[in-house]
Order: sequence, then C-alpha cells, then structure tokens
Amino acid sequence: MNNLSKNQLKCLAAYRQQKRCDEEGVFVVEGVKMCSEALQSGFAIRTVCGTADFLTAHSNKMGQCSEVYEVNAEQLERLSNQRTPNKVWMVVERRVLAESVLTENATALKGTPSNLEGESDGLVLALDELQDPGNMGTIMRTADWYGIRRIVCSRDTVNCYNPKVVQATMGAIFRTEVIYCDLAEWLGNAAKEGYTTYGALLDGVPYQTAALQRPAVLVIGNEGKGISGKVAASVQHRLTIPNIGGTCESLNAAVATAILCSEFYR
Repeated sequence: MNNLSKNQLKCLAAYRQQKRCDEEGVFVVEGVKMCSEALQSGFAIRTVCGTADFLTAHSNKMGQCSEVYEVNAEQLERLSNQRTPNKVWMVVERRVLAESVLTENATALKGTPSNLEGESDGLVLALDELQDPGNMGTIMRTADWYGIRRIVCSRDTVNCYNPKVVQATMGAIFRTEVIYCDLAEWLGNAAKEGYTTYGALLDGVPYQTAALQRPAVLVIGNEGKGISGKVAASVQHRLTIPNIGGTCESLNAAVATAILCSEFYR
C-alpha cells in the first residue's frame, strides 16, 4: 500500500476522460458497492485508490490488484466523476471476449455474428442505436436480474464502458457480455442457428397475445427513432406494448425492456 504523489494523482486523474480509458482498454469503477463487486468479479484490477477504512475492510483482496494507494477525501475528489465520492476509485481492465476484438477507436467491442453457445434455452437482448447511458446501464441491470448474460449491440450504440453506464449497471457490467457488431447481419445468423427474433415496434402485435418462444433474441431500438429500418427488416416478429393511456408518445427503452423480459419468462 502506497501514498499518492502529486504526479501520480495527476496521471490517474486523466482517467476521468473517456478517451484515455478507451486508448488503454480500461474503465473506471467508483463507490463501495461497485468496487466490492469488482473485487469479486475476476476482472483484472489495475489501480485501487481507497480510504484507509475501505482498504482495511478489503485487505484480503488487495493482493490481486496491481497498484494500491491510500487516499484522503480531497484526493478522491480529484479522481472522481461523482458529486459525492464514496471511499474508493478503481481502474479496471476491460474483458475482451474470445469472439471479439477492440475496434480501432475503441467504441467498445466488435463481435462476430455467430457463436450463441450458452444461450440455447434463454434470451439474448439486442440494442439498436441506443444512446442514453442511463438506459444502457439500466438494461444491463435488468438483464442481470433475469439471468441474461449476453447483450448484442449495433456499432453506434452507446459505449458500455461509459462511466454513466458503468455506474447505472450497479455491478451488472461484471456479469454481462456486451458485443458490438453489424446487428442486422448478426440477427440473420441468429435466426439460422434456431433463434426466434423479436423486435419492439409500435406497429407490432400486442405482446400479451403473442406466442413467445425461446431461445429468442429481443431487439430494443433507439429512444427517439425506435429500431432502424435495416434491423427491423431482419426481425421475424414485431411486438408492441399497447398504449392503454393513449397520452404518451413512447415508453422509456429500459422500461419497455423490463416489461418484455418479464413476459418472456412468465
């Protein structure tokens, strides 16, 4: 355990910038809950900056971390993107799936359209051009609740390692595989492998009356535009959540995901 020098603090504070994290293939985790999950996850932890009480409480886990520094409240504020930093800040190495490679500009992961092994009796989520970090993180948390371990995204979906996404997952980031690829192509291959593909669309069949079956892929679209035309053309079945109130224009993407996931497992 070491104390941070001014130069070390300045270097670590640079990880507040997404570009720096993308270049090095890492992401930042903050707060007692998230960092405790990281220590249990098996992810490689590059740097831990924690208060004395946090480091003492987790001393048996510090041996797995490359660098460990004891910091005070003022130093933690210099490192943190949070309004009220909570005892600990970490730099964690991203986990690159065997079927994936980092893109040149590191928008996250670029996945091959095949290899659905391990999902044969379950549900895979697919996200098309989703942009809001809060929605992305909440969808990952919802997937974790239902035991969905894979999310496939169009290449222009928000980066799953965006700090706001990471915090919103409440630890699901450590248990969910996220793959970025040509989503329309991927859906075509998933159908060939025996998956039934569904898309959440306004002109779909009410989900309560649809004969849902698994294994399946459920596609959720952009917050404002919905599923893009190319991807919509690749889904086999269109589902909708009836607008019973008739006053709202649309339903939040994360809420829609939770409703439809519940129906698939009902």
